[in-house]
Amino acid sequence: MMRGNNFVLILLFFFRMQVREAQNTDVKVGIVTDVGRENSDITLLCISMSLSDFYSSHPETRTRLITTIEVKAILGPWTWMQAQFMIEMGQKSQVPTVSYSATSPFLASIRSQYFFGATYDDSSQVHAIKAIIELFMWREVAPAYVDNTFGEGILPSLTNALQEINVRIPYRTVIYPNATDDEISVELLRMMNLPTRVFVVHIAKLLGSRFFAKAKEIGMMKQGYVWILTNSIADDLSIMNETEIETMEGVLGVKTYFPRSEELETFKSRWKKRFPNSDLSVYGLCAYDATTALALAIEEAGTSNLTFVKTDAMRDMSELQGLGVSQYGPKLVQALSRVRFKALAGDFQFINGQLHPSVFEIVNVDGRGGRTIGFWKKEHGLLKNLEQKPATTTTSSTWQDRLRPIIWPGDTMSVPKGWEIPTNGKRLRIGVPTNNGFKQFVKATRDPITNSTIFSGFCIDYFEAVIQAMSYDVSYDFIPFEDVNYDTAIYQVYLGLEYDAMVADTTMSANRSMYVDFSLPYTPSGIGVVVPVEESVKRSSIIFLTPLTLELWVISLLSFFIIGLVVWVLEHRVNPDFDGSVKYQISTIFWFSFSIIAFAPRERVLSFWARLVVIIWYFLVLVLTQSYTATFMEVPYVKLFLGQYCNKYKMVETPFKFNGLGFVFPIGSPLVADVSRAILQVQESNKVTQLKNAWFKKIDESCPDPFTNPDPHSSVSFRQLGIDSLWVLFLAAAIVCAIALGNFVFRFLKENPNQRNLRELWERFLQPDRNSYINERLPLRFTRVNGINKAGKKITLMGQDGVNWMVLLTNENERGRMRLGRGWKGFCEAHGVKIGDSFVLELMREKDSS
Repeated sequence: MMRGNNFVLILLFFFRMQVREAQNTDVKVGIVTDVGRENSDITLLCISMSLSDFYSSHPETRTRLITTIEVKAILGPWTWMQAQFMIEMGQKSQVPTVSYSATSPFLASIRSQYFFGATYDDSSQVHAIKAIIELFMWREVAPAYVDNTFGEGILPSLTNALQEINVRIPYRTVIYPNATDDEISVELLRMMNLPTRVFVVHIAKLLGSRFFAKAKEIGMMKQGYVWILTNSIADDLSIMNETEIETMEGVLGVKTYFPRSEELETFKSRWKKRFPNSDLSVYGLCAYDATTALALAIEEAGTSNLTFVKTDAMRDMSELQGLGVSQYGPKLVQALSRVRFKALAGDFQFINGQLHPSVFEIVNVDGRGGRTIGFWKKEHGLLKNLEQKPATTTTSSTWQDRLRPIIWPGDTMSVPKGWEIPTNGKRLRIGVPTNNGFKQFVKATRDPITNSTIFSGFCIDYFEAVIQAMSYDVSYDFIPFEDVNYDTAIYQVYLGLEYDAMVADTTMSANRSMYVDFSLPYTPSGIGVVVPVEESVKRSSIIFLTPLTLELWVISLLSFFIIGLVVWVLEHRVNPDFDGSVKYQISTIFWFSFSIIAFAPRERVLSFWARLVVIIWYFLVLVLTQSYTATFMEVPYVKLFLGQYCNKYKMVETPFKFNGLGFVFPIGSPLVADVSRAILQVQESNKVTQLKNAWFKKIDESCPDPFTNPDPHSSVSFRQLGIDSLWVLFLAAAIVCAIALGNFVFRFLKENPNQRNLRELWERFLQPDRNSYINERLPLRFTRVNGINKAGKKITLMGQDGVNWMVLLTNENERGRMRLGRGWKGFCEAHGVKIGDSFVLELMREKDSS
């Protein structure tokens, strides 16, 4: 980069080379440099030393300085503009240009076979920078660069590299080459008032020294800031003074790597002896190697045909425009392409006219300069040591496995977050709904004094707990939005015009994630089954069979018949409701058992064991029918509901999955990662339990906490209800039935000890129990004479106390024998009638009674 008081000087050397059977020949080489530049003076000295060293090993040759034109090669265009000009001239005149200092990647776009880059272009270091950013998981990076082709050249490669790891560049800071200190301060203050705290600096040494001096002055070299230098400054750390180094303490840098060798150490020692007041720079080493490479190529190419050819048209042009075409150039280009030797900077070889580095050194600036903390290798990325085996790097889990200890700005060893809300910056505008249907999640109230909206609820308290768990302060204001649905509010966050974030019971979905980023969910995900809803899927005529398995359907239907049969056996001899014709009794069995599903049957159950069987069956049917019905809701709302009404409803989770509820941020916001980490901290503490207890209060105190003690089946997938879920109830019903039948058979056989023939026992079983007061038989003649021989007819019994009792007449058999049925038991109990008592019935007729 040229300064205003510099000028370009073209110096011409020629090499006298000994050729077999020929005299010494002069080969002219031009040098383009900026007179007065510190590195320029060093490079000239290194070129001189390179020529001296080269020809000292070839005593048959010597060099001398000349000031003529028509050179056969050009060394050292310093800036991109100089290099571009020389490349165009070299292309026309077939004169190779070897640059040891022009590093702009834009030079590669010229695509000239006569240009050779004897240094590394700036784009080669972006992968080392990317590796550092990726290692520390920073999500935003702001580049700061000088406003010229040198500064702009690195941006395309840097942007592409950061996009590969999903790192966002929110803005860029451009510094003018001749910017004043005040202009630099203005740009730094703008950077300070924005959230990003990771900066990649690509400016030259002199401007960089002023840049960091102002950064320290305004407070941007304190804890929390990250500065990454490209090699434009990092390579010059060794020639900076103590004051300049002090302003950069804690900065990271990517530095050109020179492997240690005996040749390099010897050269450095010679340099210190010859130039004790001048520090050796990277550009000087590159100039030394470039000069050596050119000398080797000239020796290989020979000295034949060193002429320039001019056409007739060129003879009438100016001296610059009328340059001839070198006949030596194509041969020298081929020789340069084949040059390969052990240079001071390592293995030297042009690949497509450019040197390609495989290693960069990573340094951390301290009071003594740049302290090496690691290396970047093209094959293996970041390494503590070059000897580190690649196998060990793949298992590294932390940044300490890749780099040595780092002292960051502010003299701290804590890794900066890379992003923070500036204390003097704007406050986050967080949108919150005021018309939320679930007040336990978000509740908005109006302050009567200030007329401002006050927000509370589980989501609000959870967000505030997350902010408190973060390692830095975040200033924010809750902004209410009314009569706006969630999708519209999310789109407003995407636009960034009204809201910077959104806090509510917002369901995370793939469609919404196209516009915003969500934090980790702070509630469980999924869909729950609670109460019936109107289904909207494909209908089927047998869909009502789906909730239960086939085995459960068969066992349930079989159980209905068995229970009805058992109750009939127990009640047949003592209960008139279970007596009558064969068809009537069979229908009673099915009617009694199946009617339990919908309502209480009209038949009364009188015996103890029959009642016990019916109670067990009632309970089993209740569980079966309640398990048959269900509906869908999102799990957070289901658990809120179940926390209040657990005794009335149950939930089973279905295969439909949702990502839960999350906080909303703009796409690429670094807050997402920090908020998500804070959510994990809150979930691992007892704070979340306190919030749930505070907002999801139980209406029924017998209900367990739906979050700390959830339904054990809530996490399993929805499936058909099978016998494995109800086998205990079916077994209980079977056991009670078996005991009741066993008791009945034992008593029946005991009452009929002399009847062992099955036919006789069956006939006896079909007869009513004469010892039971429940079945009082009326004389056949009495009922026929008085016309009370019709089943279902009601008669009134009046005791001595004058109280009337309505009793139902029932048929005992097909011959028309009648007996007292429903109502008779109550009459007996009221008047103390017991088995063995005798009494007289007197027939009385009333006008309105039978």
